[in-house]
Amino acid sequence: MTELRREQNLLLDFSHVYPEGIERQAEGLKRINLSDISGTDMYCTREAADEIRKRLKDWSPRGIHFLDSGNYHYVTLFFAEKIHIPFSLVLFDHHTDMQEPMFPQLLSCGSWAGELLRRSRYLEQMILIGPEEKSIEGIDQKLRDRIIWLKESDRKLADEERKKINLSLPIYVSIDKDVLSPRYARTNWNQGNMSVNILENILLEVFWHQDVIGVDICGECSLLEPLQQLSEDEKVNGETNRSLYQFLSRLFG
Repeated sequence: MTELRREQNLLLDFSHVYPEGIERQAEGLKRINLSDISGTDMYCTREAADEIRKRLKDWSPRGIHFLDSGNYHYVTLFFAEKIHIPFSLVLFDHHTDMQEPMFPQLLSCGSWAGELLRRSRYLEQMILIGPEEKSIEGIDQKLRDRIIWLKESDRKLADEERKKINLSLPIYVSIDKDVLSPRYARTNWNQGNMSVNILENILLEVFWHQDVIGVDICGECSLLEPLQQLSEDEKVNGETNRSLYQFLSRLFG
């Protein structure tokens, strides 16, 4: 994948939710300021998408990328479209992010995964971990043949689905922390009940069996919260972000 250019762990700053200077405390992390781009919050205009791609053009999907809150989860699509070989994407998310877009001309945080499946000629499998069954039932039937849903609460079903995974394909991993219990993450969307320990154990299994191209992480809280709640939520998220960054850095070696 020589066309993928520079590998770098990135912190994408859309909303200033990440503490100032945090990238200097985390070895190997570079902050990219995107906060001056209009038309990015939840929905991404074509002009904003072009500008984001321009600012990320020198960076490979390889590495660890923090994407801000779940409102910007669509940025995963911009990293994934840099991959020009057959690959799979593992998506940890309490939602499928495959809704029919309310505004078809705009990319959104709720529709990007479906858009990626429709657009990418290289994405062969999307492995979903975290969505509820009713969300899976709402996915367009045209996309279902490339989707593998691992229902962690039903081990027999999960084991059957695991057999469908093509282990020869490299993997890109996208994590929305809304898959986690509020004990471990505070996001601006409704959440699941996974623990960080379970998340890291699954990640360890993924790294063990397949070549992982890169990992991105979103799911920060809203800065519009009351100050006391914001302080508590930022502390919880900070601890989980540090844990995941250290854990993933060791796995990438």
